[in-house]
Amino acid sequence: MKTNPYFSKILLDWFEVNQRILPWRGETDPYKIWISEIILQQTRVNQGWEYYLKFIERFPDVKSLAEATLQEVLHVWQGLGYYSRARNIHTAAQQIMQDFQGIFPNNYLDIKKLKGIGDYTAAAIGSIAFNLPHSAVDGNVLRVMTRIFGIYDDIGQPKTIQKITKMCNNLIDTEHPGNFNQALMEFGAIQCTPKKPKCETCPFVNQCIALKDETAHLLPLKISKISIKNRYFHYFIFLKDNKTIIEQRMENDIWKNLYQFPLIETETVCEKLPQKTISDAGLGDGKPVFLKKIKHILTHQHLLIRFYLVHNYFPKIKAGWHETPIADLEKFPFPVVLGKVILNSYFGD
Repeated sequence: MKTNPYFSKILLDWFEVNQRILPWRGETDPYKIWISEIILQQTRVNQGWEYYLKFIERFPDVKSLAEATLQEVLHVWQGLGYYSRARNIHTAAQQIMQDFQGIFPNNYLDIKKLKGIGDYTAAAIGSIAFNLPHSAVDGNVLRVMTRIFGIYDDIGQPKTIQKITKMCNNLIDTEHPGNFNQALMEFGAIQCTPKKPKCETCPFVNQCIALKDETAHLLPLKISKISIKNRYFHYFIFLKDNKTIIEQRMENDIWKNLYQFPLIETETVCEKLPQKTISDAGLGDGKPVFLKKIKHILTHQHLLIRFYLVHNYFPKIKAGWHETPIADLEKFPFPVVLGKVILNSYFGD
């Protein structure tokens, strides 16, 4: 039974008038819808727009993405962050070529088999590209639903997500599920916003429990706290004969498969690394000069990073290190904190 028989009509009427013009809006190609959804998972629309256009230009279809190297994909993705998304779509493109004969799967369960695709993304792609009646529940949708229907359950709990997904599946317009999902997400993005929602022009003004109870600022309720870990990075930039040393991050950690300068990570703040620590890390006996320190904030980690410059000296090259001409650094995908702060500041534009 529908929670509100007029919900979808009110929502779709609002969407027809208020939807933003976006490069993926109206798109029916599941590949392009997929790329846009993955980019927007952790990225604001104004930033994702440019990257979407650049990505589609470089990899216009599944085949071109599957045949590219991971380094090429990461290079185009550079600056977007959450690089596991790029690794996953590269793997998923190869899955499509191998398991689905190069054709994007057109049913919900097969879409979910692709690397990096969960309930939300499968529902978004399935509804928009193939008219499948599955609700796509993201953060925007959770906010809208908890406010309109007065849901005070913790959205950090899976059972709350399941409850709201069931409600959305009851409310969805089965004739236009793609438009319904896009409308609900868009409503949360530009009308029922996290701060200062536009309640005075809301089409649900007579239905919204949070507005009636003056609790919109409290919802959605998320009780669980994010645990933040501090990490202490010390990067060494070796310069000699117009070359430097870089390495690829291979551990199952942040920035996997991206490149960096030789790194020492300490467990606590260390304003001055002992020479023994530097030597024991295989960085030799050069004379590092402190350059600068910065704080780089990730969702679950705060990185306190110190940079050192070592002129006219290379230590013994270790396995995994690459002597690289400075002019070639732009060919490698770096974390944005290195690519922008270090490359632009110390190697010239």
